[in-house]
Amino acid sequence: MNNSETILQIEDLGKDYPLPKGTLRIFDGLSFQLQKGELVAIMGVSGVGKTTLLNLLGLLDSPSQGRILLDGEDISRKSEAEKAEIRNRKIAFIFQFYHLLPEFNSVENISFPLLIRGVKRREAQEKARCMLAEVSLSDKELLRPGQLSGGEQQRIAIARALVSEPALLLADEPTGNLDWRTGKRILELIQDLHHKKGLSSVIVTHNEKVAEFCQHAYLMESGRLIRI
Repeated sequence: MNNSETILQIEDLGKDYPLPKGTLRIFDGLSFQLQKGELVAIMGVSGVGKTTLLNLLGLLDSPSQGRILLDGEDISRKSEAEKAEIRNRKIAFIFQFYHLLPEFNSVENISFPLLIRGVKRREAQEKARCMLAEVSLSDKELLRPGQLSGGEQQRIAIARALVSEPALLLADEPTGNLDWRTGKRILELIQDLHHKKGLSSVIVTHNEKVAEFCQHAYLMESGRLIRI
């Protein structure tokens, strides 16, 4: 059943990985809904399947069973080209490790997703500079990742994720590589941009302090999601 306020819905989701002997089942029959405008945390110990779930939601992997609906459309059975298009236009990713291109400066890194989409370079870089201002790094536009602190690199990564004006933000341990003081500022920035840009967001974390920045939290345990 699709509610008009539901942006993301997973139904009876399962994921198997083949092993030399048998199959490893990460989860089975997982169901979950994310309402438009919600900011939620998914918690759980390492190895429980949080990142696997995020990769499925972000179309970086395909489920073994079940469906993933984005705005009511089943996106889990699309072709690889269609998935790439949906990722580029509708879904933003923030990772623990920033995955910035080391030879590119800040503006070039942020504008990269727009160039892939076919936006002209001048327009892409103009939008990138606007995002740099939103993450308070306008003075760092010509610096490369190696010249930035970890917190600054994550801000650039956030700006790159949001420059395409996505609907859905998926963050995997976004402060896991940072000290807590820096991480707290990153979470405040994510929280601020989430509201300002009307995002719907899922943050995967093992840290209870991170979950406190979210409206709701779920615990992944024994292949199930339990609201806490």
